[in-house]
Amino acid sequence: MADKPAVLVTRKLPDAVEARLDRDYDARLNADDRLYSGEELIERSTGAVAVIPCHTEKLSAGVIERLPETVRAICSFSVGYDHIDLNAAKARGIVVTNTPDVLSDATAEIAMLLLLGAARRAFEGEREIRTDTWAEWSAIHNLGIQVTGKRLGVVGMGRVGRIMARRARGFDMEIHYHNRRRLPPEVEEGAIFHERVEDMLPHCDFLSIHCPATPDTRHLLNAARIALLPESAVVVNTSRGAVVDDDALIAALRSGRLFAAGLDVFNNEPHIDPRYRELPNTFLLPHIGSATRETRDAMGFRALDNLDAIVAGREPRDRLV
Repeated sequence: MADKPAVLVTRKLPDAVEARLDRDYDARLNADDRLYSGEELIERSTGAVAVIPCHTEKLSAGVIERLPETVRAICSFSVGYDHIDLNAAKARGIVVTNTPDVLSDATAEIAMLLLLGAARRAFEGEREIRTDTWAEWSAIHNLGIQVTGKRLGVVGMGRVGRIMARRARGFDMEIHYHNRRRLPPEVEEGAIFHERVEDMLPHCDFLSIHCPATPDTRHLLNAARIALLPESAVVVNTSRGAVVDDDALIAALRSGRLFAAGLDVFNNEPHIDPRYRELPNTFLLPHIGSATRETRDAMGFRALDNLDAIVAGREPRDRLV
């Protein structure tokens, strides 16, 4: 029997995914789940036909240019791909894939959790319970903002954004959205399209960000755009930290211009801006949008489906370059 193709897996993956890897490939697994440096990644991929990274590995142009000649594919265990230099991969003839579709429901669930948690001051309430500082009931204590019937603005009406809008309709929310192009009426489901994000923001009691991180969306939410939101709006971000200007968001939260923010993603993860931790009106999660057992298995199988196709000489389903 021919030797199995070698594949470098940069992080510990779910058991079912690793079992399939072991069955079909010479899998170089990371049992300790330790974050590899660029140098380690290059060294460990010697002789491998593919690398399966997560969003935590930064495959910069410098790293990709030095990958062994044997590497034909980068099959990322993620839907986002801002951690991979696509131009460098294309120049090397390396196929890059991601794992769309399978994490949309899970991420939309977290977006709704963040929206509710931020609006209803869940962090402050839970802290009172855990620190035993819950005092007598008061009619004016821990007043949040009611979600039902309010206006939700969605930036990026892709897979996750559309599911988020569907969940929000369960709270009778009026949906506004900004997208690169308007959706067909049957997909809009009554949502109101705004060609410019600036035109949408004044209509957003709540703003949920679902666009990818690209040079065009870097710091999309900045001081000028925050100023267009209604007073005491709530901001939710489950896309990437880079779409938010931290200085602008923190200033607006401190001043009370924004009521609250619910964030699952940050710049420079996991070393986030420490000022977020000091704010009582932030509901913060450690990038767990896709963290369900079902979703993480599905992500791994989707990455392996792409890898199987590449190794077999077929076009992968989720090719980026």
